[in-house]
Amino acid sequence: MQAQGVATAQVEVKVRIEDILNRMERYRPELDEDLLRHAYVFAANRHQGQIRRSGEPYLTHPLTVAWILADMELDEETVAAGLLHDLLEDTETTAEEIEVEFGPEIERLVTALTKMADFESSYSSREATEAENFRRLLLASVDDLRVILIKLADRLHNMRTLVFLRRDRQIAIARETLDIFAPIANRLGIGSIKVEMEDLCFRYLHPKEAEKLDHEIEDRKEAADRWFAEIHGVLGGLLEENGIEGSIHGRIKHLYSIFEKLKRQGVDVANVFDFLAFRIIVSTVADCYAALGLIHQQWPPVPGRLKDHIAIPKPNAYQSLHTTVIGPEGHPFEIQIRTDEMNKIAEYGIAAHWSYKERGSHAPAEDSRVAWLRALLDNSEGSSPREFIDSLKVDLYPDEVYSFTPRGDVFSFPNGATVLDFAYRVHTQVGHTCVGGRINGRWVPLKTEIVNGDIVEITTSKKQRPHHDWLSIVGTNRARSKIRAWLKREEKARAVEVGRKLVDRELRKLGTSLRSASGSDELAGVIRAGGYPNEDDLIAAIGFGKIPVATLTTVFRKDGEAPAEEEDLTRKKKPAPASKNDHALEVSGDADFLVYMAKCCKPLPGEEIVGFVTRGKGVAVHSRSCPNVRNLLYHPEREIEVQWAPTAPATRAPTSQVDVDMSFNDSSGILASISQAISTEGSDILSCRLRTDPNDTGFAAMTIVVRDKAQLTRILSRLQDLKGMLRVERRGQTGASP
Repeated sequence: MQAQGVATAQVEVKVRIEDILNRMERYRPELDEDLLRHAYVFAANRHQGQIRRSGEPYLTHPLTVAWILADMELDEETVAAGLLHDLLEDTETTAEEIEVEFGPEIERLVTALTKMADFESSYSSREATEAENFRRLLLASVDDLRVILIKLADRLHNMRTLVFLRRDRQIAIARETLDIFAPIANRLGIGSIKVEMEDLCFRYLHPKEAEKLDHEIEDRKEAADRWFAEIHGVLGGLLEENGIEGSIHGRIKHLYSIFEKLKRQGVDVANVFDFLAFRIIVSTVADCYAALGLIHQQWPPVPGRLKDHIAIPKPNAYQSLHTTVIGPEGHPFEIQIRTDEMNKIAEYGIAAHWSYKERGSHAPAEDSRVAWLRALLDNSEGSSPREFIDSLKVDLYPDEVYSFTPRGDVFSFPNGATVLDFAYRVHTQVGHTCVGGRINGRWVPLKTEIVNGDIVEITTSKKQRPHHDWLSIVGTNRARSKIRAWLKREEKARAVEVGRKLVDRELRKLGTSLRSASGSDELAGVIRAGGYPNEDDLIAAIGFGKIPVATLTTVFRKDGEAPAEEEDLTRKKKPAPASKNDHALEVSGDADFLVYMAKCCKPLPGEEIVGFVTRGKGVAVHSRSCPNVRNLLYHPEREIEVQWAPTAPATRAPTSQVDVDMSFNDSSGILASISQAISTEGSDILSCRLRTDPNDTGFAAMTIVVRDKAQLTRILSRLQDLKGMLRVERRGQTGASP
């Protein structure tokens, strides 16, 4: 028995247009075959001569994308757009040509899938381009969800063929897929794509752990086959004896879900038995509950593991009964019970609801899965590129907790959601004025987490106002965006007030005032030079301390009053005072800022960094991948541009201390190999803590000395390549593995 997802990572089945047509004829008797053949021939001609990294003709990619869409039983227009989806980006074909050949609907789908070109090569511009591509994709998907369905099919096939790319590209694409595309598939209820994506990502992001897990499951194959046969027989007998028609499917849970469970519980496969799962497909909802009762009579259920997603469906419309029971030899296993229609929705999600009996019909606007997408975009309006991507990732966490209002309305939340999240779900103003609430009749504070089945009643006060620490209390993007918007307005108002006082004081020294200067050509020139939308934004930047007041007042100096060296009116980069570890930095604006490296991430020369103005302390410099940057980005007005100086001091090469965590198969000589790998790259080990688990897995937490990011990358690569090494990570960073 093979774990789900393994085969697709190793074998690529070639798809023909005839295969697609035959598959579609099974669910669309009046198939427009001419349209699809025309799209196929058109794509073949335009992609002629193009080769994929695998060495195969490029046409294999759009054909496979079209097959995935046909397997989800989508309409002709969607499958045709799948065949044509790369034409605008990878060929000389224009949108006008596609519209002439295939009509405005298919042209709109293909155009929505075409990325905008990078307009600059800088990190911030590339980040902005990536964010804008996602935003455009999701905006188009709100109007027609087929756009995101085609994109998911496109990404799935790219993941299947990721083996032909460089290792760094494999990691980057797999990380993006696991962070964004797999959760999107989950939120849309497309379980088949979500599961395959996660397993493929797991193999590229954690190859040694995936291989080890494969071997451990294979070692238990004989026992698993015996349990499968025994349980399958008992279940079949129960259904037959009680006149319930249904089918029984046994499987091993997909690798990534097993891996996640092992991480949560801190154990190995030998101590996890419920990686076995059965799915029972019956005819009616009544049969679902009848089968559940029979199963609980046969085997004792594990307390707290019964989930009724039929009575309360998940937000992605998933319905099923889940229970875990104690089976043969005392081993627990999971059983899912659902109808055939529920199973189809579980596999294909919103695609299973897609009906195109008439051209141009769309998914219902009230569908909760479309509503989630629309709310996500509404909440991110006006956000920076990083804020948008961050909000997207936060909002993609699956909803697991269900709670009720006193009137019986059901709200769903991600795990960790609090009373304050509940208040913002009721209404924005209720959230802003929330002082606490009652859960099941008992008064609780704002930070109290909600659990399944809670009845929540919110208490408000007209004197209450949002606070910065609320951002660390809430667990939903909706609540966080509402709090952030309120704080931005309040902080900007205060900054404008402070800035006006500073500017007016300095202008009065020059014989004028801010009231007199407002609306003048001189002030308009400063606003344009700094790239600010209006006067208030310029004044707010001065109030926040992001730029000096002289940026504005210099232009009002009379002849002879200007200093010998005028400050540049644009936010010119100036060397900042050296930080504590002597790494040279540059800061935009005022050169008098005290600059220091954040202790949470200890950024290294060569890393992308970001600075945040901290009142009374100066500028804290973080690595962009630091987890704490997520919270700091809720205050974009405090962000200031920082970068490493072009040249380092010639007298000495400053060093930094970096914490590295690793796990490995405990064996003779492994520590010597680790030490040699680090010393070979010219680094030293300052401290080391070791422990070994009973399953012969060793763990090491080391502090090493490095000069820059390049040296650290070489060290991590050497460590990851050691025989028996399972995982190497830089502590305090996201996605830090080589």
